[in-house]
Amino acid sequence: MSKLVRGLGLTGSASVNIANMIGTGVFLKARVMTCNVDTPGAVLFVWVLAGFLVVAGALSYAELAAMMPKAGGEYVFLRTCYGRLAGFLYGWTSILVSRTAAHAAQAVSTAIFLNIVTGGKLLEGKLGLVSVTMVCLMTALNFLKVTSTGVIMSVFTVVKVTLVAGVGVAAFLLADGNWMHYAMSNDGGVCAGVAEQARGGLAGFGAAMLGALWGYQGWANLTPMVEEIREPGRNIPRAFLLATLVVGGVYVFANASYFFALTPTQIASVPLSSSVATEALRRFLGDTAVRAVAACLTVSSFGALYAGIATTMRIPYAMASDGLFFRWFAQLSPKTSVPVRAALLVGGWVALLALSGNYDRLTDYAVFALCIFYTLNATAVLLLRRRLPQAERPYRVWGYPVLTGLFILLMSAILLNTLITATVQSLIGLAFIALGIPFYRYWAGRIAEKQS
Repeated sequence: MSKLVRGLGLTGSASVNIANMIGTGVFLKARVMTCNVDTPGAVLFVWVLAGFLVVAGALSYAELAAMMPKAGGEYVFLRTCYGRLAGFLYGWTSILVSRTAAHAAQAVSTAIFLNIVTGGKLLEGKLGLVSVTMVCLMTALNFLKVTSTGVIMSVFTVVKVTLVAGVGVAAFLLADGNWMHYAMSNDGGVCAGVAEQARGGLAGFGAAMLGALWGYQGWANLTPMVEEIREPGRNIPRAFLLATLVVGGVYVFANASYFFALTPTQIASVPLSSSVATEALRRFLGDTAVRAVAACLTVSSFGALYAGIATTMRIPYAMASDGLFFRWFAQLSPKTSVPVRAALLVGGWVALLALSGNYDRLTDYAVFALCIFYTLNATAVLLLRRRLPQAERPYRVWGYPVLTGLFILLMSAILLNTLITATVQSLIGLAFIALGIPFYRYWAGRIAEKQS
């Protein structure tokens, strides 16, 4: 019988997370965040603080992943700490909405940006078909061996980091900018689509943090593949740290370049149909900037979609291996030793979600559910230190328990703020999680029958 192969080294492992993180948020979220907190300094501070939060979370996850290097990642962590129900609800939510909705959003945005690159030649109404085609292509690429996945991820990572950094360098060197923009604040910006309750104050700050976290979304996506990483105790924490530092660095640099090229009010007034990166580059590229940035966004979103499917497909595989999902999905390809059947499930569902075509709605549902499980997984670090003090831990999180505690505290505050500022979306996210309970009872009942 085939089994998973440890084919990812440090470079491949870090590339999985970088390719997952660098999507479209760094190009699209600056406008909303400026409306949330008004000043360039505040926006950059939010990116830095969100980056620190992600590092704290990533290092906490690294302890769990090195301790339990099994396929499924967070599913395994939650099952071990809180029981099978918690693990199942994480897996259920990941497959139903939190991870797959994020991937669907990437597919939708990829089609939108590709349409811009081609000069609008993708007829309206055909964008859904293009999104589905992208999903099918990325799913098929994930049928390859994990060593091939590592190589492809590394290529995407180099290209994506170069693109984001290149936009920043171009804006600083070629745009007719002004350093005095950093001393200004948003004054009368249009702020299309940004709710009044999310502008200014603590609510605005929390909303900006949520936007930045969407930009970093994917920082934990390495965990479902930890059973395929060589020397997990050594490479997992290094991969997490390397990925978050690289992404955080290029994000802050790119956003700093936006405020050099544009005033805060101009950024806040960028229309929904454009992006801050486009408007910044328009200063020296003219209308060519639209297609240039769209090409960057297409490649970036394309890579994030590929990386996302690669990691998410390991979750139904792990659940099925435990008997908490259809056993058919526990089978690996005899040729490549990857869960091809689980890939078909994830890819098929992502394609259906992508047909909705609503980027913002998909991301709203995804982020809230993800934040809940981020908090529970970090809390598991504290609980398992007390329950299993003698368990082998090849890596122990730095600054324990302060670093992990700060992550839990800040994530809890963000969740509370999201409940207040986006109540409907939050409640829908909770409903999706609760919907998994009757399905868990069905699978748990089947396990009990086999054991009796």
